Amino acid sequence: MRLLGILTGVLVVLGGVFITLLLTRGSGDSVKAESKVPVAWARPLVSASGLVESSGVKITQVAVSGDGGLVDLRFTVVDANKAAALHDPAHPPAVVDQRTGLVVKDLLMSHAHTAPFKAGVTYYLVFNNPGNWVHRGDKIAVLLGNARVENVTVR
Repeated sequence: MRLLGILTGVLVVLGGVFITLLLTRGSGDSVKAESKVPVAWARPLVSASGLVESSGVKITQVAVSGDGGLVDLRFTVVDANKAAALHDPAHPPAVVDQRTGLVVKDLLMSHAHTAPFKAGVTYYLVFNNPGNWVHRGDKIAVLLGNARVENVTVR
């Protein structure tokens, strides 16, 4: 019985080491030029200024909050008419961890802005961050409307 306990302990430790290696593998690597955004979430790639042109909004902040359990995305509306495209259910908002391809898409308490946007106003989307996968310093892709901005650094 004692031997079984020792073997179980060793297996738990080895499993933990294996999982840690899988999760941290490549964490020191620079972000590759090739996008890891899953095909189902693929949208046309634009620059930050291109997002203003295509969707009428400017990303002002992406930050981890809530002790790591939330991702807070803030954007300012520059053109309210173009920003209306953000309400399109065919293109829900999301953030994608560029290293792993993990899509963070579930809004906290399913809260999303549904009224018409107003120019000059900053809005926010708060996503659940399951397992605290997205961290400060990570590079992510932000999906807003029918556009994708990559290499956004999480604060």
